Amino acid sequence: MIRSILASLAFLASTITAIAQAGPMQDVLQEHADIIIESSRTSIAPAIAAIADSRLPQAQDVLQAWQAKEMWQRPSDGLFFRGEQMDGKIIRLTDFDSGEPAGEAPSSELEQIKPNSGIRALIAIALVQFQLSDPDPAKRADALISIERDPKSAALAPLRASIEGETDAVLRAKKLRLERLLTIAFDETEAARIAAIEAMSTDLGVDVRATLNPLVVSTLRVFEDEIPASLNVARILAPGSDALPEAQAYELLVAEDLAPARIGADHIRETLAANIDAGSVAGVAVAQLGSEAARGRAYAALVAADKAAPMLSEEEVGALLDAHQFAEIYREPSAAVTTAASKVLTRIEMRVGLNQAIDLSLDALSLASIYFLAAIGLAITFGVMGVINMAHGEFIMMGAYTGYAVQQIIPNHTASILVAIPLAFAVTFAAGVAMERLVIRWLYNRPLETLLATFGISIALQQLAKNIFGTQARPLTSPDWLNGAWVVNDIVSISYIRIAIFFLALIFLGVFLFIMRRTRLGLETRAVTQNRRMAASMGINPNRVNMLTFGLGSGIAGIAGVAIGLFAKVTSEMGTDYIVQSFMTVVVGGVGNVFGTLAGAAMIGFLQKGIEWFNPSNTLAAQTYMIVFIILFIQIRPRGIVALRGRAAGD
Repeated sequence: MIRSILASLAFLASTITAIAQAGPMQDVLQEHADIIIESSRTSIAPAIAAIADSRLPQAQDVLQAWQAKEMWQRPSDGLFFRGEQMDGKIIRLTDFDSGEPAGEAPSSELEQIKPNSGIRALIAIALVQFQLSDPDPAKRADALISIERDPKSAALAPLRASIEGETDAVLRAKKLRLERLLTIAFDETEAARIAAIEAMSTDLGVDVRATLNPLVVSTLRVFEDEIPASLNVARILAPGSDALPEAQAYELLVAEDLAPARIGADHIRETLAANIDAGSVAGVAVAQLGSEAARGRAYAALVAADKAAPMLSEEEVGALLDAHQFAEIYREPSAAVTTAASKVLTRIEMRVGLNQAIDLSLDALSLASIYFLAAIGLAITFGVMGVINMAHGEFIMMGAYTGYAVQQIIPNHTASILVAIPLAFAVTFAAGVAMERLVIRWLYNRPLETLLATFGISIALQQLAKNIFGTQARPLTSPDWLNGAWVVNDIVSISYIRIAIFFLALIFLGVFLFIMRRTRLGLETRAVTQNRRMAASMGINPNRVNMLTFGLGSGIAGIAGVAIGLFAKVTSEMGTDYIVQSFMTVVVGGVGNVFGTLAGAAMIGFLQKGIEWFNPSNTLAAQTYMIVFIILFIQIRPRGIVALRGRAAGD
């Protein structure tokens, strides 16, 4: 008996809890219950607008629950709740107005509101006005991104309303910019649109041009009478001009059912074939229809018999064209808006061209830095010693693989790069000294044998790298602070790695100048370069100088390999990608002069980027044109941009 009473009381308590108190949000939902249940994209807009415009604090929660398919209706009383799936098929209900639990019920006693993708998109637009003023800056930023991806006229008003209360300076700037773009596209006030257009005249964003371009798009139209004054006319065209060929103008008349189609040769043949009777067409034998004159007589006879459409004469075509007016009409009805958009687009295009030139120059400067790093070591061995070292690219490869090996031991990328640079110099310096002592020293003044020997060493070093590291490309990861790019605007940007390589090239230029001008090795190297015999008579050991010079050039190539490996693939063949450009840099710049190497790297870098800009789809052609230009340049200046002077030049 007591158990029965307790069970009844528990059931009664559960029933009381499950009864939701009617509230203002529930009233709004009940008013539009039918279309909410129907869930049709074509009729749901009033319900979404009623919730969003209710100014109730629960509006955002209701829309979010609806969008997430967490809204349920209880058919027994028609009330709506937020529902949370529990164990099994039990749904925990929450009242929208109070936010309090409203009991639990099996899903079989409830109906889930499942909006389709179209309705969810409409809800997302309605949610924007709440998200734009959300306390969480991340949600406000997400709302701006959502509007940028799918700009709608409905987002303009809530976006404007949210600007005044925005406390984050970055988000406020983004809101102001986006508000101007939406004003240009959707505002109904001409003055506001023109003001927004002029305010964006210095913005180089792609979205700005995408917003302005539709305002200056025109459509070719034909008019039987005068062109209505209400239309925004771009220009009036005369048939037969370059802008409107006569054939195109007449085709437009035909398309608008303002003139009959012109009879062509194919149509005549088809008509004649369809009217063959007893071996002739309108009294003209089929055998005679091979000539154009016979076909004309036959077709004219068919026209006289009302069996074919009449052909128009040139005079009739001209009369039809003269009877109509042709004009390009802007899709944008406001002439003031199109004028403002045209002026701003012209200004933007000029700025875009200037920024493209700056961006191209930065790319060329970056490429020149890479070529300078790759060639400065060769400038020492080839320019100073006169040794044609075909294995110079392999020293670059050895430096890159040294950096990769260091990163396997030191996982911190910043520390590994700081260790790899001096270690790569040491490894390649030692390899260069060994190569000079074992091979090069026996081949001085024998350029052909030196070329063949170093080419063989190049192949051997490539194979050795394959045996040690394999044939797959190995990653040389840059530190996190070198990731990304310095972005000036939507056009001008340069990666931080390229900036670092540029400064590295400047550092090595300074180091090289210091060694050559402020150290004993530099003094002895310059003495040997100018007059080997005289230097030897003054107590300088030319063999020792050659050894150290060759080692120095090889060591610098190793450091260049570490730098190049940060953005290029590290493989056994990577040196071959730079050996040709390195030789060209040294030869064009001037053999034996570091400033000549710098000038040569700059010339080749800018030349290559310029050719690629004119012919971006064919890099092989760009390389070919560059080599042809360099050959012609050497014919004019055989000693390079900065030629040696004095006794060394004669040698």
